[in-house]
Amino acid sequence: MSYHHLALAAKDMKAMHDFYEGVLGFELVKVEIAPIMGGGWGKHFFYRMGGDDTKFIAFWELHDVPGQEDHKFDLNEATNLPPGTNHLSFHAESAEELMMWKDKWNSAGFDVLEIDHNWCHSVYTSDPNGNMVEFCATTGTFTDEDRTRALDALSETEFKPSPPPAKIQPWPSKAA
Repeated sequence: MSYHHLALAAKDMKAMHDFYEGVLGFELVKVEIAPIMGGGWGKHFFYRMGGDDTKFIAFWELHDVPGQEDHKFDLNEATNLPPGTNHLSFHAESAEELMMWKDKWNSAGFDVLEIDHNWCHSVYTSDPNGNMVEFCATTGTFTDEDRTRALDALSETEFKPSPPPAKIQPWPSKAA
C-alpha cells in the first residue's frame, strides 16, 4: 500500500510551482477549487510524481481564510519543532541519481546537504515554504538485529546513539 497524495498549504504558490515542477520535474495535472471548511476558499493543486496517476503531492493556495495572516508554512516552525524534523522524502534509485539532484538543486540556487546514513544515502534542500525536501536511496539491507534494536528503542528513555553517519557534506549553491 502507498499513499495517494500528501497535501500542504503553500505560502507562495507560484514559487512552489517553480520548485516542484520547474526544479523537481513533478507535473501539475489538476486543480480543485472549492470552499474551505471554516471559511474562505482554496485552490488545491495536484502534481504527479512519476509517470503514472498513483502518487501525487498537492498544495493549497488559501484565500479569505480566517486567521490567514498568522499561518506558518514551514512544518517545523508551525509545530515548534527543530528544523528538519518534519520533512518530505522522495525515493532515489541510486547514488548517481542523488548526485544528479544535488547538482540540479545547486544549479537552481539551492544549498544541499548530503548524508550517508550507513543504510541509506540522502541529499536535502528546502522548498519555498522552508520545508526540508530529501531524495533518499536505500543502500543497505535490514537484519533481525536491526529490528530488535528498533523494538528495544520503543521503550528506552536514555540516549543510546546510532553509529555516526559515514559522510556529511554541505554543498553550497552554485548560483550567484
